[in-house]
Amino acid sequence: MNTPPPNRIAIVDDHTLMREGLKMFVENLEGFACAWTAPDAQEALKLLEKDVPDILVVDITLPGRNGLELIKDVRVLNPDLPVLVVSMHDETLYAQRALKAGAKGYVMKDAPHGAFEKALKRILSGGIALSEKMSETILLAFSSGANPGPDGAIHHLSDREFEVFQLIGEGRSTGQIAETLRISPKTVDVHKLKIRQKLKLTEGTSLTSFAIRWVEMRKLGKKAE
Repeated sequence: MNTPPPNRIAIVDDHTLMREGLKMFVENLEGFACAWTAPDAQEALKLLEKDVPDILVVDITLPGRNGLELIKDVRVLNPDLPVLVVSMHDETLYAQRALKAGAKGYVMKDAPHGAFEKALKRILSGGIALSEKMSETILLAFSSGANPGPDGAIHHLSDREFEVFQLIGEGRSTGQIAETLRISPKTVDVHKLKIRQKLKLTEGTSLTSFAIRWVEMRKLGKKAE
């Protein structure tokens, strides 16, 4: 009897250690193989022109175009290609944005052993891969008629602005944010100004304090006032 071809997984992550670790994990799974890996969105899009995998695994924080922007690009260029986000970012902050962008699942890098394999198999079967906690959060929001997305004006931030806002909420400085996102400090300041404008923060309101409080409240499953 002929052995069916393996499910081919492509991985996009800017950290070499994580990228190689995921590749090794995939190669050790029965019925799976790693198609290719890429360190950023630009390289991933080039590789996709030549080789479309069965699932594309993407990190959120990437140099240049971030993971959410890459997901949107993939949705236009390869609408049938499912994307799984594997990220260090808290799922309560990013999972819903990832799904809205077009992802089919979200797994945190510190998730229990086996969560990644389970997510891959669920997506291949046509399902959506989320943690039990995140699935319950979204279902409860829809059943109550509430908007499961980010609160109020936060919803209007672009993906990059939201990424900057979330890093501010983690207590990162402008320099640290610039280094993490691989953009200039001046660009970070421009994003901060746009965030203040969209959130309608008064001159006396600290963006840092607001962001830290918002992130903490979201992690507790509450809405910031």
